[in-house]
Amino acid sequence: MASSASLALPEAARQTAAAVAAPAVDVSVSVRDWRGTDSPDFRAAWDHLAERAAEPNPFFESWYLLPALRAHDPASEVRLFCLHADDELIGLIPLARLPRYYGKPVPHWSAWMHGNCFLGTPLAAKGHETSFWRALLDWVDRHAGTGLFLHLPHLPLDGPNHRALTALCAAQRRPAGLVHREERAMLASDLSPEPYLEAALAAKKRKELRRQFARLSELGELTITHCRDDTGLAQWIEDFLALEHSGWKGSAGSALASHHTTATLFREALPGASARGRLERLTLALDGEPLAMLASFVTPPGAFSYKTAFDERFARFSPGVLLQRANLAMLEDPGVAWTDSCAAADHPMIDHLWRERRAIGRISLGLGGPLRRLAFSALLRLELGRHPAGLDQ
Repeated sequence: MASSASLALPEAARQTAAAVAAPAVDVSVSVRDWRGTDSPDFRAAWDHLAERAAEPNPFFESWYLLPALRAHDPASEVRLFCLHADDELIGLIPLARLPRYYGKPVPHWSAWMHGNCFLGTPLAAKGHETSFWRALLDWVDRHAGTGLFLHLPHLPLDGPNHRALTALCAAQRRPAGLVHREERAMLASDLSPEPYLEAALAAKKRKELRRQFARLSELGELTITHCRDDTGLAQWIEDFLALEHSGWKGSAGSALASHHTTATLFREALPGASARGRLERLTLALDGEPLAMLASFVTPPGAFSYKTAFDERFARFSPGVLLQRANLAMLEDPGVAWTDSCAAADHPMIDHLWRERRAIGRISLGLGGPLRRLAFSALLRLELGRHPAGLDQ
């Protein structure tokens, strides 16, 4: 779903305007080569920031972002923008100056993303969201270079970071636009698993799932395992990579194991998540052999369904859907108020089962002086008017 208007100032953002007008926190900025950030002290500060971020984003935590950068940025072109207050790290986002914008030769700055990064929310300490955006925009204004604007992909549109950014742009009269918007499936309910399933699926579909589970059980011992420690983790990772690669993703070359970079990222990130209590593994197995697997990142107050795979030889039993039915147990976790599916809109397995939706958007903001902002405003009108879903979408 695309937007056709510039970034609006909703009522929630108006309530944030007082914070924008308040004196800025005494902060300092450092912009770092990520290769120099793997020291124990910096990693500890980074992990502490993640624990107190206004909004969780596992994809920008140290245990995930550093393996992703090692895999996808060998030339070290990405920089980590870091905000400090009294020598404490209070904000972080990976930045890159890119020569193309969704296929078009338009140089710009952007929060750095890759194909297995499903959220672009900065890690900003709670209460410091406005200070973070103010410092970031000031720095990019002064270092714009050939970049015409700042692009922020995959930003949640219902959280404190978006409200603070919206209010700050309004206060600064900075041109900004919501250039793309989508609704992503989300699990967020006070219901327990069975009532939730009853509300989500018709009785006929629930009966069919029970039948499929029963028929599958006739083939051998069927087990469902939830695991949040590192028991058997190394083998689980290899089993997952093999299972995903055995299906259509392997044939299409889009499985994690299809490329050394993504397989390495998966092998490095999951132990890092587990070491910090961030990983949940869910497995549906027949006689000990996995039929469906799911890796989720648990980042209170939320969680993220990162990667799932199922054995397509058993497709008639819907093992992936049976696993997602078991995953409704996340509703009973007192530390998890919501789970982001990380799935594209209209995902066939998730959308009919998860009833809630999360608004995710791409936002572009003008930079620099009047002439550069004028050029950006013209480009923004062109994008929103002629190509509402993006310049080449």
